[in-house]
Amino acid sequence: MEKQEGNILIVDDDQAVLYTAKLILKQYFTHVQTEASPSQIANHLQKQAYDVLVLDMNFAQGKTSGREGLFWIKHVRELDPKVQIVVTTAYGDIELAVTAMKEGAVDFLTKPWEKEKLVATVASVCQLSQSKGEVEKLKHQQQTLSHDLDSTFSEVISESPSMQSVFDTIQKVAQTDANVLVLGENGTGKELVARAIHRASLRNKQPFIKVDLGTISETLFESELFGHSKGAFTGAVDSRVGRFEVASGGTLFLDEIGNLSPALQAKLLTAIQSKQVIRVGTNQLIPVDIRLISATNQPINELSEGSQSQFRQDLLYRINTVEINIPPLRERSEDIPLLVNYYLRLYGRKYQKQLDFIHPAVATSLQSYAWPGNVRELQHAVERAVIMSDSSKLEASDFLVNPQRQKNNSSKTESLNINDVEKRAIQTAIRKHQGNLSKAASELNLGRSTLYRKMKKYGV
Repeated sequence: MEKQEGNILIVDDDQAVLYTAKLILKQYFTHVQTEASPSQIANHLQKQAYDVLVLDMNFAQGKTSGREGLFWIKHVRELDPKVQIVVTTAYGDIELAVTAMKEGAVDFLTKPWEKEKLVATVASVCQLSQSKGEVEKLKHQQQTLSHDLDSTFSEVISESPSMQSVFDTIQKVAQTDANVLVLGENGTGKELVARAIHRASLRNKQPFIKVDLGTISETLFESELFGHSKGAFTGAVDSRVGRFEVASGGTLFLDEIGNLSPALQAKLLTAIQSKQVIRVGTNQLIPVDIRLISATNQPINELSEGSQSQFRQDLLYRINTVEINIPPLRERSEDIPLLVNYYLRLYGRKYQKQLDFIHPAVATSLQSYAWPGNVRELQHAVERAVIMSDSSKLEASDFLVNPQRQKNNSSKTESLNINDVEKRAIQTAIRKHQGNLSKAASELNLGRSTLYRKMKKYGV
């Protein structure tokens, strides 16, 4: 018979009980230790990690109150919270057993105990102890992995005045559980902002789970976010926990939320409102506790307006308790030298190259480029330049930017970027109506509140 892995400590002042218990249990467990004096428990726990402590409730001659046992239960809980305690007493006092379990014991045995009962109880409690230990180990592993993963994402790097409001909002909102909507063009760093909020929050030791809604098909949406049971649909060979459950206690980051269809928006809204999910194939409501951060590059406020709206207003109200707008890189060109030098250090270490900081003339050239892909495009341009260059000093030509995207060409051809076009339209309408915002809003076919928001967004 193969023995079960487990360390068992038996503490009883009756030597006959100790002898019999050890004789029985050593047939089933790899390590069994006995002790007649409870005062030696601390020494045993310091030398060895035990899965189960079988503890007598009475030690002094003639005592039956169980007070000694209750004292040692509390003491063991302080010494080693991981060890699981089974109490034994010659007096079948259920009230005492209940009190012992309230103090931290997980089960009890009455003397004289039967062999089968002793083995079954110790075996189940040993398994419970090891399962709890495994859960604790996995929890620490998850925290370590989350930290390691998060460390691959840099902080939001900026000295630009236009980014100060972003930093201020992150600082204010982080310590709350308010839902946050992050808006910005592709490559501006929306995920970095979401991670910065999570790192500064009270949930920072819990998981940060990202879901790219733009890559999930409608048929798999519920399965991915809410989970499914085994056999719920073709291909569901195992049960699966959804992202909401995985993120419970931490932060759920829903990227590209503006791409959701109306049907999926309704399902997401239900989960957010109720703070519960139902796995596909079941009817069981599962409570979840998440901090929600969403992001999109879509004009989501405009998409929610009008009779032909493409995004539910009630969902928008749920996800944007606080809204953060990240300006594009072309509007904070003073950050470009800072970012380039940061990525030079990063990729210099990665590819083992000694690189000088960029010359001010090179920085000026890079600042004249529109960077339609924003910080992400800049990052990739620097990485390629580091890989391909044979020199320690990079020139503007090493970055391979498209001259047709240069800002200084805008005097010949105005930018067709949707944000630039919209900003010019607002400025033109306000000038046309001599500052009358009601008439300007009507001319633009916008509501006054939307016009105010856009004016703030573009600094008009």
